[in-house]
Amino acid sequence: MTTASLTFTVADEDTAASLGSGDLPVLGTPRLLAWAEAATCAAVADELTGEQTSVGTRVSLEHLAASGVGEKVTVTATVTHRDGRLLRFEVVAVDSREQVVGHGEVARVVVDRTRFMARLQR
Repeated sequence: MTTASLTFTVADEDTAASLGSGDLPVLGTPRLLAWAEAATCAAVADELTGEQTSVGTRVSLEHLAASGVGEKVTVTATVTHRDGRLLRFEVVAVDSREQVVGHGEVARVVVDRTRFMARLQR
């Protein structure tokens, strides 16, 4: 299986209060989602050619526990399914106390960069 883990430290700009997804100084769900997607990209980065990238198409993410400013969170993405260009990942976020902070699934599709961007010009 293809896997990547990325570790982040929760900063003030990562909090729900800063991101507008709440008013507490804890890791905001939008940032957790961004970190999960970053881990999925890292998991397949070495498999893609320079002309290819992957784009997110579907996310299911449970934010299970709060993480305060200064807490380290490691997000691991593992490819669980491949079907042509479609990739599905399990994502798990764990804090430095080994508590599961988040868990879910991210779907991505491998695309040709130039063709994908050309669609925006129409």
